[in-house]
Amino acid sequence: MAKSSADDEELRRACEAAMEGTKQSIVMSIRVAKSRGVWGKSGKLGRQMAKPRVLALSVKSKGQRKKAFLRVMKYSSGGVLEPAKMYKLKHLSKVEVITNDPSGCTFTLVRSLDGINEVINTSQSVAPPQWTMRNTDDRNRILVCILNICKDVLGKLPKVVGIDIVEMALWAKDNTPVVTTQRSTEDGESVAEAVTESELKVTVEKELVSQAEEEDMEALLGTYVMGIGEAEAFSERLKRELQALEAANVHAILESEPLVDEVLNGLEAATNIVDDMDEWLGIFNVKLRHMREDIESIETRNNKLEMQSVNNKALIEELDKVIERLRVPSEYSASLTGGSFDEADMLQNIEACEWLAKALKGLEVPNLDPIYANMRSVKEKRAELKILKATFVTRASEFLRNYFASLVDFMVSDKSYFSQRGQLKRPDHADLRYKCRTYARLLQHLKSLDKNCLGPLRKAYCSSLNLLLRREAREFANELRASTKVSRNPTVWLEGSTGSSQNANTDTSAVSDAYAKMLTIFIPLLVDESSFFAHFMCFEVPALAPPGGAGSDKRPNNDDGNDDDDLGIMDIDESDKKTGKTSPDLTALNESLQDLLDGIQEDFYAVVDWAYKIDPLRCISMHGITERYLSGQKADAAGFVRLLLGDLEARVSMQFSRFVDEACHQIERNERNVRQMGVLPYIPRFAALATRMEQYIQGQSRDLVDQAYTKFVSIILYDLANVVPTLAKFYHQASEAYEQACTRHISLIIYYQFERLFQFAKKIEDLMYTISPEEIPFQLGLSKMELRKMLKSSLSGVDKSIAQMYKKLQKNLASEELLPSLWDKCKKEFLDKYESFVQLVAKVYPSENVPGVTEMRGLLASM
Repeated sequence: MAKSSADDEELRRACEAAMEGTKQSIVMSIRVAKSRGVWGKSGKLGRQMAKPRVLALSVKSKGQRKKAFLRVMKYSSGGVLEPAKMYKLKHLSKVEVITNDPSGCTFTLVRSLDGINEVINTSQSVAPPQWTMRNTDDRNRILVCILNICKDVLGKLPKVVGIDIVEMALWAKDNTPVVTTQRSTEDGESVAEAVTESELKVTVEKELVSQAEEEDMEALLGTYVMGIGEAEAFSERLKRELQALEAANVHAILESEPLVDEVLNGLEAATNIVDDMDEWLGIFNVKLRHMREDIESIETRNNKLEMQSVNNKALIEELDKVIERLRVPSEYSASLTGGSFDEADMLQNIEACEWLAKALKGLEVPNLDPIYANMRSVKEKRAELKILKATFVTRASEFLRNYFASLVDFMVSDKSYFSQRGQLKRPDHADLRYKCRTYARLLQHLKSLDKNCLGPLRKAYCSSLNLLLRREAREFANELRASTKVSRNPTVWLEGSTGSSQNANTDTSAVSDAYAKMLTIFIPLLVDESSFFAHFMCFEVPALAPPGGAGSDKRPNNDDGNDDDDLGIMDIDESDKKTGKTSPDLTALNESLQDLLDGIQEDFYAVVDWAYKIDPLRCISMHGITERYLSGQKADAAGFVRLLLGDLEARVSMQFSRFVDEACHQIERNERNVRQMGVLPYIPRFAALATRMEQYIQGQSRDLVDQAYTKFVSIILYDLANVVPTLAKFYHQASEAYEQACTRHISLIIYYQFERLFQFAKKIEDLMYTISPEEIPFQLGLSKMELRKMLKSSLSGVDKSIAQMYKKLQKNLASEELLPSLWDKCKKEFLDKYESFVQLVAKVYPSENVPGVTEMRGLLASM
C-alpha cells in the first residue's frame, strides 16, 4: 500500500502548530480535496474546481471528560496551514459515501443541530461540500478513525450510508497501522501511546445481529460439533438437510389429497355463501342509496332554511339601520322648524344643521346603497328633509337680515359712535364684528345647505353696513375740515399781485396732514371690513393680506389684542377650500364690495377739493400719500379699496392739472395784455414756485411735478421765442446742439461696451466696397472662426453689458430727469446698429447663427 498522508509527520507538526494554544491533541491529519458536487444526473458527478484542504481529528481532555473535534485547515498565500473551520464530532449524524463517484473516494459529513440535519460547512442555498481522498485506503482510514473516536469518546456511532460496513471492518482488520492515542495518568496528565487499529476497530458484526440471535447461532454450531472456522463444511451440511426437508414436504403433500378435496368442497360452499351475501349486500346498497338521497334532500332543505334565516336576520339589521337613518330626532326637528336664534340657542341650532346636512348626504346615492335610493320611504324622507331645510334656511335668512339692520340702526342712532364738534372719533367696529361672529358658523351651514340663500344675505349686510360707513366717513370728514386751522386766503403763484410772496410763505402742511389722517383712519378700516366681509360671508377666495396696508404702522394696537379678521371658526368642509385667483367667488366678492363701500368716496373727494382750495400745491403731497397707500394694497378682498385710492389719485392729479392749466392760462393772457409786459416777470415767480413744489414731493409724485415743469417751461420758452424773435434762432440752435451732443454721447457709450462687435461690422462694410460678400470670410481676421469668437466675447453676457451701458449713462448725467429719454434713445440707436450688423452677417455668413433683432429687443424691454 502506498504511503498515506496520514503518516506524514511533517503534516502532523504543521497541524499542531496551527492548533497551538487550543490544548487539543491531534489523532489523525490527512490531505483532502474540497469540492461542491452537482447530483442532478445519476452516474455522473460534476464538480467545481477542487481546493486543497487538510482534515485533522483532535481530542481535548478535561478531567474525566473528552471532547472530539474535526478541524478543516487551508493553506494561506504563504503555504502555511491555518484553521478554517472547526466542528464537534458529537453533532455528527451521518457519513455518506457518494455513489455517483466511480472511484468511491468522495464522501460528505452531515451534522445534526437540535434535530435539524445540516451538511458540514454548507448552507441551504449552496451545494454541500464533498471531501475527495487520494484513494479508498485513505478514505477508509479517515472514516474508520472517525467511527472509532465516536464509539470510544462519545459512546455512539453515526449513520453510515453508501459503503458496506462489513467490507470496511475487513479492511480495518487487514490494515492495522499504529495509531497514537491519549491516555490519562493518575496525576491527570495525558500521555500519548501507540496501539493498533484492530484494538480500535468497530465490531460491526455485532451491530448486524441481536444478542439472542447470536446465542442461537452458537447453540446450532455446538449441535453440529463445528468450530467457527469450518464455515464451508457447515454450509454444505445445511444445504443437504434443506434438500431432505423439501423432499419430505413433497411426499407429505401427495399423501394429503383427500384432505385437499375436503378443503375444496368447503371452499365451494363458502363461495356460494359469499355469493348470497353479495346479493344481499347489493339489495342493502340500493336501500342505502335511497336513504342517502333522502338524507341529502333533507340536508338541502335544512341548508336553505338556515340560509333564509341568516338572510332574514341580516335584512332585519339592515332595515333597522335604514329606519334609524330615516328617523328625525324630535329635538332637531323643533330647532329647525321653530327654534329661537338667540345666542344661547345657537349651539343647538348648529347641531341641528350638522345633523340635517349629514342626513341629506346620507340619503344620496354615493353614501346610500343604490337599491334603497328608489324606495318610497326613502323618497318621502328625502322630501321631508328638503322641506325642513327650506324652512330653516328661510327662517335663518329672515332673522339675519333683520339682525344686521337692527345692529346698524342701533349704532346710527347713538351719536357717541361718530365724530362730534371738537372731537374726532375713530370708527370702532369691534363690538359689531363680535356680535356678527356669533352667527358666522350659522352662515357656513346655510352655505352648505343652500348656496343661493347667501346672495340676499350679502346684499342685506352690505346695505346696512354701507349706511354706517358713509355716516362715519361724512361726520369724520366734516369735523376734520372744521378742526384744521389754516389760512383761508387762496395763494396765487403766477399773478403779479403784491401779496403773492406773503401768501407763499403761509404754512399749509395741516391740509396734507388732515388728508393723511383721513386715509390713515379709513383705508385700514375699509380693508378690515372687506377682509371680514369675505370671511364672514363665506367667499371662497385666496388668503388675504394683513389689513392696514401702507399706513398700518400708524394704527394704534387694539387694547384687547384680538384680530378682527379672525372669525374664530373652522371651515365645515376643508376640502371645499379653493386657492388661486380664478376662484368663481372672486367676481361675486368684488360686486358685493362695490355695494358695501359705494358712496364713501364722495367724502374723500370733499377733503381733496377742500385742500385744493386752500393750497393747490398740496396736491403734490396728497398725490404722494395716496400713491404710498395704493402700493400697499395687495389683497384681493381690498380690490375696491384700490379702486378708491386710484380714483383719489386721479382726483388729486386732475386738481393739480387744473392748477397748472390755470397758471399757463395766466401766462398766455399776460402775453396778450395791452401793457405788453411779456413773460419775463414770470421767470422769478416760476423759480419760487418750483422751490415750493420740490418741498412737497413725496414718493412717486415726482412724475406729476415733472409734467407741470414741462408745461410751464414749454409755454414760457415758446412765448419768449415769440416775443423776442432774435432769441428764437438761438433757441433752435441750442436744441439742435443738444440733440447732436446726445447722439454723440450715446454712440460713445455703445461703442465702449460693444467695440469688437461694431468694429467687426465696420471691417465688413469697408471690404464690401472692393470685393464680393462671398470672398470676405476668407480674408485675414474675418473668418467664420473669428466671427464665432467675436460673438462669444461680445454677446455671451449681453445683459450685463447692457446694464453697464445704462450705469455709465446714468453716471454721466447730472440730472435724473434726462435719463429716461436718453436711455430710450440709447436703446433705439443700439437696435439700429445691431440690426445693420445682423443684416451684414446674413449676407456674408449665411450659415452662421446670430441672435435675432427681436430677441435683443425683448431683452432690452425687460430691463
